[in-house]
Amino acid sequence: MAESISAEFDLMWYLENLSNKEFQSFKDNLEKVLKVLKLPTISWLELRKSKLDLANKLTTFYEAQHIWNAMFHVFQKIRRNDLCEDIIARRNRNKERHKVVMKERFLLHWREHIFPCVDDEFFIEIAAETINIIDLKYNPEDTLPSNDLNILLVGDRASGKTMLLKKIVLEWVNGKIWKDVISYIVYITSDELNQMTKSSLVELISKHWPSGLAPVADILSDPKKLLFILEDLDNLNITLNIDESTLCSDSRQQVSASVLLVSLLKRKMAPGSLFLISSRPNRQAALKAFMKDTDFSVRLELSDEKRQKYFNLFFKDVDRATKALRLVQENEVLLYLCRVPVVCWITCSALRQGMDEGHDIKLACETLTDIYAHFLANTLTSEAGMTVEQHLVRLGRLCSLALEGLIHDTLEFSGEDLMSVGFTEAEVSVLQSMKILMKSGKRENHYMFIHLSVQEFCAAIGYMMALSECQLPSAKKEDKDRRERYNDFSPILNFTFGLLNEKRRKILETSFGCKLLTKDVMQYFLQQTKCLGDNPRAVIHHLPLFHALFENQEDELVEQIMGFFLEATIFIQENKDLVVFLYCLKHCHTLKKLRLCVQGILTQKQANMRLTSSQIRSLVYWRDICSLLHTKKNLQELEICNSDLDSTSERILCKALGHPSCQLQTLKLTHFPVKSRFEDLFKAIIHNQNLMHLSLSHICISQRMFLLLHEVMENPMCNIQHLSLMKCDLRDSECEEIAFLLISNKKLKQLNLSNNPLSNAGVKILCDALLHPECALESLVLLFCCLTKTCCSSLGRVLMINKTLKHLDLSVNYLQDHGILVLTLPMMFTTCKLQELELEECMLTTACCEAIASVIINNKTLKKLNLLRNELGDEGIVQLLEALRHPNCTLQTVGLQISDVSPETLKLLMAVKEKNTKLVLVTQSWAGKKGRKLSPKFDSLSLSWAEPTISSHIWHLISFTIPRKF
Repeated sequence: MAESISAEFDLMWYLENLSNKEFQSFKDNLEKVLKVLKLPTISWLELRKSKLDLANKLTTFYEAQHIWNAMFHVFQKIRRNDLCEDIIARRNRNKERHKVVMKERFLLHWREHIFPCVDDEFFIEIAAETINIIDLKYNPEDTLPSNDLNILLVGDRASGKTMLLKKIVLEWVNGKIWKDVISYIVYITSDELNQMTKSSLVELISKHWPSGLAPVADILSDPKKLLFILEDLDNLNITLNIDESTLCSDSRQQVSASVLLVSLLKRKMAPGSLFLISSRPNRQAALKAFMKDTDFSVRLELSDEKRQKYFNLFFKDVDRATKALRLVQENEVLLYLCRVPVVCWITCSALRQGMDEGHDIKLACETLTDIYAHFLANTLTSEAGMTVEQHLVRLGRLCSLALEGLIHDTLEFSGEDLMSVGFTEAEVSVLQSMKILMKSGKRENHYMFIHLSVQEFCAAIGYMMALSECQLPSAKKEDKDRRERYNDFSPILNFTFGLLNEKRRKILETSFGCKLLTKDVMQYFLQQTKCLGDNPRAVIHHLPLFHALFENQEDELVEQIMGFFLEATIFIQENKDLVVFLYCLKHCHTLKKLRLCVQGILTQKQANMRLTSSQIRSLVYWRDICSLLHTKKNLQELEICNSDLDSTSERILCKALGHPSCQLQTLKLTHFPVKSRFEDLFKAIIHNQNLMHLSLSHICISQRMFLLLHEVMENPMCNIQHLSLMKCDLRDSECEEIAFLLISNKKLKQLNLSNNPLSNAGVKILCDALLHPECALESLVLLFCCLTKTCCSSLGRVLMINKTLKHLDLSVNYLQDHGILVLTLPMMFTTCKLQELELEECMLTTACCEAIASVIINNKTLKKLNLLRNELGDEGIVQLLEALRHPNCTLQTVGLQISDVSPETLKLLMAVKEKNTKLVLVTQSWAGKKGRKLSPKFDSLSLSWAEPTISSHIWHLISFTIPRKF
C-alpha cells in the first residue's frame, strides 16, 4: 500500500502528462489559483522553470494538501478533466483505505474490551442513543453551524467514554453515520500525546498506517470533512496554556505535543475541522478557552430510566429490583455512585448479597463503605476450599497492590507488579474471574482493578493493616512522569473514616479474621483535625472532611471533630454535597462563621419547566439546611458566595434569615448573579434584629438595588451599622446614592467602599455628605478607589470639621507627597477627631515625612497610623522616629516600611521601642514592587508524619485531601 500511495502522489507524473502549451497555461493559472486559495504566490521567475524544477519548488514550498488542491483547480481551468478525475478517484480510494485501517485498529479492541460486568446489549443500547445525538450535531442540516464544531463527551471514570468513541468509529466505518459528512477520522489518545516529545501533524496522522505512510494530502484536503477524536482529555499531562505566538500552521513542522494539540484546537492547523473530545467532568475547565457558544456537550451517565432498566436486568426479579432501586433513590450518595454502569454493578452485587442473607438492606447498606465492604468480603471469600487465613493473605496482597499503586501513580499493573506483592498467575486468573481485576484496555499484558473505587477501598484497608512495604517495579520505570496522576486521596480518606465505624469494620474483620488498626488511626485523625480547627485560615474548604465524617456515621466521633471547627467553607455542586453538609451541620454546635457556595443545583434552567425529581430533592435538602441555620446559637456570620439560587431557594433562605431565633450578626453576599432580585433578602434583613453587618461584594448594584437599600436602612427595625460594598464597580455616578445613605441613616457607623473606581469626583460627593450634620459615620474605607492628590483637599475639610469620623483608610491610592501635605494640615487643629489613619502604599517619599512628624507630635487624638509599603527613605524614617520618641507623642500603633536604612537608623528604632513601651511599632522590610507577592499561594501541605505504628504513608490522607494554603 505504501508504494501505491507514493505513486499516486507523484506530482511529476501529472506534469509530464501536460503538453508544452498546457504546461504554459498551467503556470499562467497557477498564480491566480494560489491567490484564490489564499496561499503565498510564486515569483514569475520561479514559474519559468522546468517541470521538474517547478515540481520540486511546489513540494518544498507548500504543504501537500495545498499543492493538490491547487493542482485540481488549475487542471479544471485548463480543461484537463481526466487529471481531475484521477485525483477524485485517488481521493475516493484513500477514503476507503483509511476506513480499512481504522476498522483493523478498533474492531478487535472493541470486542475484547466491552464492559466485563455489564450486559453488552444494555451498553450498546445506551451507546446508540448517545451516538444518535452526536450524529445529528455534526449533520450540516443542524441549526448550529458545523464548521470548527467541538463536541465534548463528558462522563465519570468507567462511564464508557472510550468504548463509545470506538463504537462511533466503527459505526462510521460501516457507513451507518456521517456518510457524506465526514471523510476522515483521526483518532488521538492522551497516552500518545503524553509520550510524544516532538511531532508534526503529518507524523501523527501517519502513525497507525502501514509503513507510517498515510495519504495526508487527501486527509487534510477538505478539513471541514475531517473529524479529530481526542480520547481522555483528563489524562493529558501536557499543558494547554500555550502562547498564541508559538502556535503552528504547517502540518509538516515538528513541534511539541502541547503546541501541536493547541494549534489543532485553535484551528491554526486544519482550519474548519471538527473535534470530538472525551473527558471527565473535572477537566472541562481546561477546554474553556477553546469552546465556543455554538459548541456542544454530551453527558454520559445512567438516566433514571436506564438505571431502572439495569436493576431489572441485574436482579431478574421485579420486586427485588424495585426494593433495591428505591433504597438507592432515597440515598443521594448511592444514587451518585450508580451513574456509572460498572459501579452500579458493584452496588447491585452488594445489595443482592444482603437480600440473600436476609439483612435489612436499608440498615446494612447506608454508605459507600457498607457497599464496598460487603462487595469485597463476599467476592474474595467466595472461592471454595480456602481457609480464612488464606483469604486474609489474598486480601493483604490486594491491599498492598492498591495502596502502593495509588501512592506511585500506578493504576495499571504489570505481571512483575503482581508478583512483587505475592500473586501467582493462577491467583490473577481467579481475581479476574471474581471481577476484582481485569485486563487493561490500553496496555498489553497489564491488569487493573475493575474500577478505581475498588482500588481506593483496598488502599484504605491497607492503611489500617500492618502491611510490610513493597516497591512496585512499575514505580521505578522511566515513563512514570507520563502516567495518569493520582492526586485526589479524598475517597481513601472517606473509606478510612468509614472503617473506623465498628459495624462496618466488622464486615471485614469477621470475613477475613483480621483486626484493623483503629485506635492509632483514630488518635492520628483527631490530632490532625484539631490542628485544622485551630488554624481556620489554613483550610480552603471543608467539604472533603465532611464527606469523610458522613461515611463514619458515629455521632460521638463526628460531634467531637466538628467541635474543633469555629469556621467552615463549603462548596456544593451535587445533591450528595447537600446531604453531607446537612448531616455535619446537625452535629456541629460550635460553628461561628460559615461560608457557603452552591452552584448548579438550586436553579431552574427554564422558568416554565417542571422540576425534575433531582431538583425537588435539592430544594428539600436546602430547606432543611436553612431551617438549621436559625437553630445554631453560636453562628454569627454567614457568607453566601458565588451561588446560583432561583427564586424558590432564595425565599427558603430568607425565611431562615428572618426567623426570630436567628442569631446571625453578619451577612455577606458575594458574587451574586445579576438576575437576583434581593427583595426577599432585604425584607429578611429588616426583620432580623441581631443583624448589624451587611456586605455586598462583587455584585452589580443597580438603581433598583439602591432603592431597596434605602428602604431597608431607613426602616426603624433595621439595625445595620456596618455596610460593605466592596468590588461592586461603583463610580462617581453612584456616589449620590451612597451619600444619601450616609445622611439619612444615623445608625450607619462603618462604610467600606474598597476596590471601586470612585475617582476624585466621587469622593468629593461623599465628603459633602460627611459634612452634613445628620451624618454619623465613624469609619470610612476607601482602599484602592482610584484616588489622587486632588481629593485630599475635600478629605481635609472633613477631617477638620466632622465630629464623628474616627477611622479613615486611604491605602493603595496615588496620593503622593503633595496629597499628604494637604491632608495633614487639618490634622494639626484640635477640631480633628480622627483616631486611625491608613496610608499604606500611597506612593509616599521622604518629602512628606516632616509634615507627618508634626502630626505625630501635635495631634492628641490620633492613635494609629499606617505607613507601610511606602519608600520613605532613611532620612524620612529618622524624622518619624524622632517624632515618635517626642514626649508629646500619643500614638499607640505605627506601621513603618524599613528598607535601605543605615545602622544608625536601626539603633534609633530600637531606642524608640525601648523608650515608649506602650507603642506598638509594626515594621516591615520590602524589596520594592518587583519582589512583592500580592496574593497568597494555595497548595496542599502535609501536616506531619504519622506515627510508625500506623503506616508510613498515612499522611497522604490528610495532606492530599484537605485543601490548604500557606
